[in-house]
Amino acid sequence: MKTSILVLGLVALSANIAVAGDPRPDLTGTYNAATLTPLQRPEMFGDKLYMSREEADEMARRTAQYRAAADRPSDPERNAPPEGGDGSTGAAGNVGGYNTFWIDNGDAATEVNGQFRTSIIHEPKNGRLPEVTAEAREAFRARFRNFRRGGNDGTAWWIGQGDGSGPYDDMEQRGIGERCLLGFGNTGGAPMMPVLYNNFKRIVQTDDHVMILVEMNHDARIVRMNSEHLPAEVRRWHGDSIGWWEGDTLVVDTTNFREEASFRGSWENLHVVERFSLDDDGDLHYEFTVDDPTIWTTAWSGAYTWVRSDEKVFEYACHEGNYALGNIMRGARLLEQDALADSNSGD
Repeated sequence: MKTSILVLGLVALSANIAVAGDPRPDLTGTYNAATLTPLQRPEMFGDKLYMSREEADEMARRTAQYRAAADRPSDPERNAPPEGGDGSTGAAGNVGGYNTFWIDNGDAATEVNGQFRTSIIHEPKNGRLPEVTAEAREAFRARFRNFRRGGNDGTAWWIGQGDGSGPYDDMEQRGIGERCLLGFGNTGGAPMMPVLYNNFKRIVQTDDHVMILVEMNHDARIVRMNSEHLPAEVRRWHGDSIGWWEGDTLVVDTTNFREEASFRGSWENLHVVERFSLDDDGDLHYEFTVDDPTIWTTAWSGAYTWVRSDEKVFEYACHEGNYALGNIMRGARLLEQDALADSNSGD
């Protein structure tokens, strides 16, 4: 009996020694990925990757000043637009966008290795997205030829355009964010981007899987550790993510994206490699490389910091219990009826 106890004790001791010497950190926790640092570098910074503390403080000050003006009812950029107006020109039929009460994209530039970044992208050196290939540019034009950009002018402008199809012919034409299938702005898929609000992430780490719960649209990415990619014909909303450890860094390789969940037009050949590591203060350093030679002329990379937080991640209820998507379709049918009535009256 004493021998058995001794053996069990030695096994437990050896297990503790192995854990203590394991270089893999526990990434489990909640992080806030909000940042004032843009994805692409403002051209005024040129090839300058970092800004001074004074420049970062000025960015934060100007943002705080702008938000403090939210209570001014006379400022159309800060408050809800008048009924039937777009908040700036008063054009009928456009409800405008969010006012800043709802925006929570951070209050400081992202700090990486003690320096403030001018952009999330650091490769290419100019901090800008690389050129799109000529083939991809032509494919974009063909795909969106009947999807006019710009404000809603209150008319069925798509009538008589192109092959007669329009952007509101059926619900499946609307974007996946609009349909609440995934969050917008690629907050949940690879690469994981900061957006205007709901930037919290919750990581749960085990030996076999890493789960990343995303506040925006309550998406959950599952990373299979030490695995192989699924067959190419098996496509997933967030792609197929496999991971492994390189020292104290979690490396995640993602392919097999669905076309509906394309990232800036890339999906079939999209390949994203992400690297997660902990800073000394417990914040998470997030770095990624995006590659698709059919879309961009070169691969591109970026990095920013996810700040550790004690906050909870609450459910993001998207469109549930309201009529927004149905009303989009009903509104399009009414505009089409008006357009046809005007056309017939001119005969």
